[in-house]
Amino acid sequence: TALPILESLCNNQGRYAEAAPLYEKALAIRLKVLPPESPCVATTVNQLAILYRKQNEFGKAEPLYKQALEIREKSLGESHPSVATALNNLAVLYCKMVE
Repeated sequence: TALPILESLCNNQGRYAEAAPLYEKALAIRLKVLPPESPCVATTVNQLAILYRKQNEFGKAEPLYKQALEIREKSLGESHPSVATALNNLAVLYCKMVE
């Protein structure tokens, strides 16, 4: 749908204040129609975490990155490439936290 495209556009243009409610709305919709352990839910949670990281809101980003990782591990298995991506994203956050 158009919502994910609009979210990405706002995020990529640095329009974070506009992007955050769109990601939150997308997450609420996905949680209504999908099981909470769905990889689609993990993707939206991860995108929201990235948004917060870009704004240096690390306290908001960390639990979301961990949630995305947990969902992906449960739904896809610990050796899935998406789990590796989630681990990488969490590592990037930790590096940013000490800069």
